[in-house]
Amino acid sequence: MNNPIPSNLKSEAKKAAKILREFTTISSRNGPDKIIPPHVIAKAQGLAVLSVIKAGFLVTARGGSGIVLARLPGGRWSAPSAIGIAGLGGGFEIGIEVSDLVIILNHERAVKAFAKGGNLTLGGNFTVAVGPLGRNLEGDVAIRSSAAVYTYCKSRGLFAGISLEGSGLIERKDTNRKFYGQEDIRAYEILFGEIPRPALAEELYEILDSFTEKYEIEEQSVNMRKMAREQRKVGLVCPLDCTNVKIPDKEMHSKQ
Repeated sequence: MNNPIPSNLKSEAKKAAKILREFTTISSRNGPDKIIPPHVIAKAQGLAVLSVIKAGFLVTARGGSGIVLARLPGGRWSAPSAIGIAGLGGGFEIGIEVSDLVIILNHERAVKAFAKGGNLTLGGNFTVAVGPLGRNLEGDVAIRSSAAVYTYCKSRGLFAGISLEGSGLIERKDTNRKFYGQEDIRAYEILFGEIPRPALAEELYEILDSFTEKYEIEEQSVNMRKMAREQRKVGLVCPLDCTNVKIPDKEMHSKQ
């Protein structure tokens, strides 16, 4: 698990790149059915990547840090904006858990909610659902959801998992201010493309751009398989339709 303690934006971007790689790379711990599909990120309007620590005895508290990015017109990703997460929960829970989270923003309204700054409560203004797993693009239609937000979580600790319902996401204004060197910078300026993409986050952009490339390759492969199936269907149907078949003269003569 990665460090959930808030850090500078350069470190947060580096941590986000590491988390995305862990969530999307097939390994001994992640089979092909346990990764975020490339098309989910390729189609996303935005995403947030965080590390969270959850601890409690009867009443639980969670906190952590990360970044959020938005997709700009033309498909490029925005500069990152620093965010934090905090929340309280009830129930009989004892223990400590550290989790890495990837939050996929499927709709523009979810991005706008992050861009407003201040505090944002997940599950309040838009629906949150567990995101699909696996790399089968052809199954995409079957698993599509109307949820504005997909969540992915990897945890290590004594809790069974993490619920983001009621968690508050907070704009870390001081962190953004120090990194970009602008006193009055706001999240909407960063996420809507008014701030240039920082070179220090290039590793993160390379990973994000790779998902678009993988999705385009997968989409081409799926389209080719569909065309092949259609051609096979046509090949099976045509021989049965004899209304326009002309019998050669030699064959007609032999029958006579």
